[in-house]
Amino acid sequence: MSKIGTLNEKALHASLKEWYANPEDQIEVKVDGFFIDIVQGDLLIEIQTGNFGAMKRKLKKLLRSHRVRLVYPVAREKWIVKLASYGSTQLSTRKSPKKGRVEELFGEMVSFPELLAHPNFSIEVVLTREEEIRRFEKNKNWRRKGWGIVERRLLEVVDQVLFENPADWLSLLPEGMREFTVKDLSKKLKLRKRLAQKMAYCLRKANVIELIGKEGRAYLYRVVDI
Repeated sequence: MSKIGTLNEKALHASLKEWYANPEDQIEVKVDGFFIDIVQGDLLIEIQTGNFGAMKRKLKKLLRSHRVRLVYPVAREKWIVKLASYGSTQLSTRKSPKKGRVEELFGEMVSFPELLAHPNFSIEVVLTREEEIRRFEKNKNWRRKGWGIVERRLLEVVDQVLFENPADWLSLLPEGMREFTVKDLSKKLKLRKRLAQKMAYCLRKANVIELIGKEGRAYLYRVVDI
């Protein structure tokens, strides 16, 4: 019989859970009233493929008395598979030119950036090769001309980047950069400006950088000595 936590489980989530779990681990057990993906000794592992905001209450409660690691997958390489409107017939497969990177995490982390500095919290970004399955639905998903994402499928885990304490986040900043604006961060890291803004916001909330004033009309940040 399927456990409650697995009834609506998506393919990517299920594959990552299987990839992470050791034989002695507990899977989908309740801790403090919440189902946990994987329990490894005293470490609770939660796999979240998106929508961090939905986990805010759960994480804050668990972190009061447990070590929690959030696992977030980012597609380093992605193949887009288009299916027919009905059935499983594949119409086309192509490799996406986009390459995912660790910094995409901050697009979700804005939901609870203060947790980056919590002593019981860690986060691991898993860089993957994936298939993104799309199906055509008329009058829906106008941005993709009617092609909606059905699911994501794991092909391979290619790298893992673990952040356990505030100092770990410094590795994402350009080497030698001590003071900067969002524009500087965007240019040096070749990030979209909106994502660079979210990155700066999260790192400031985690006390990794601090706001020290303005440079022209832009906010100026400085790396904190940790």
